[in-house]
Amino acid sequence: MSTQEPPAAADTAFTARDAVPGAVIWRNFRALPHAHGPPLIRCRIRSQPADFVVDEVLAFGPDGDGEHRLLRVRKTDANTDWVARRLASLAGVPHKAVGYAGLKDRYAVTTQWFSVHLGGRAEPDWGQLAAEGIEVLEAHAHKRKLRRGVLAGNAFDLVLRDVSGDTEALAARVDTIARLGVPNYFGPQRFGRNDGNLHRAAAMFNGAPAEDDRGHRASRHLIGLYLSAARSQLFNELLAARVERRDWRSALPGERLQLRGSHSHFLAETIDERIRERVASGDAQPTGPLFGAGAPLTADEVAALEAHITAPFAHWQQGLAAAGLKQERRPLVLYPEALRLHWTAPDQLRIQFSLPAGSYATALLRELGDWEG
Repeated sequence: MSTQEPPAAADTAFTARDAVPGAVIWRNFRALPHAHGPPLIRCRIRSQPADFVVDEVLAFGPDGDGEHRLLRVRKTDANTDWVARRLASLAGVPHKAVGYAGLKDRYAVTTQWFSVHLGGRAEPDWGQLAAEGIEVLEAHAHKRKLRRGVLAGNAFDLVLRDVSGDTEALAARVDTIARLGVPNYFGPQRFGRNDGNLHRAAAMFNGAPAEDDRGHRASRHLIGLYLSAARSQLFNELLAARVERRDWRSALPGERLQLRGSHSHFLAETIDERIRERVASGDAQPTGPLFGAGAPLTADEVAALEAHITAPFAHWQQGLAAAGLKQERRPLVLYPEALRLHWTAPDQLRIQFSLPAGSYATALLRELGDWEG
């Protein structure tokens, strides 16, 4: 998946390719509303891979025995699936024998975990991959394949270059973000270059065959990316509307609230003072829909609001349900931890923070400024 931002000239909205029945207009990532005021600065990110460092934190440790090898890998300027294929090739196992917990940016230096099912095979010399930008930092015996989503979170260490604008207001904005969080938007890497994944998903939902960017039949992996992009865009549409309504941090009647730090959620049909206090503290978080088959998980005012906002995408919702996805929820608020800034030069800023699994650094950065790169 591409990690590049869409070009500035395409920052308003996109429509599905070809004016076909059921075509819809969606909001591009850069056109989504801000929660804490307009961007304060302009800068460049990813001037070099080392400017965007991400360290993955697993939710558990190695088992210490088993037929799998759990590898901690540092990759530079490489996407996750390509690294998985190189590990499989070196080990002499099928691609499906390699697991990983999450996708990581390509144009970056990222540390993440992979599992390789060796079975009875001898362990290869992982150091052979170093010349390809793949460094195996740790290797442990493990009992099972690493599955998607089993992360505690990710730590980010970013360098912003050519920083200009209202730099004196940055400290106050950072304090606001640390207290109130930011809208938990899915980032642009989810949608592909120029929203290509969304265009292909829209075409699929309108009956066209699933294709890759060369017009060939799309693989199962690519189809999964297209479906995920469509689902993520529907979430962003709903969250954008709630940011505009200024109730993205509030609990409404019929809200589905998720307990912070867990995947557990509950229906709040009545909003009393205790619920308001829990939401204000961040202990219970309002959520938005990840569409799939089944009845909505919300009720009353929230169910009606979500149905109204996503009504133009009804055929997308039908397509997601037909693909076998289930109704899920995602917090509307993203709370960064250990957020700090450090000026390393008059126009160069280092920013460090940690985010829970499944969230995007770009969702935080857009509340500070606009960028190129």
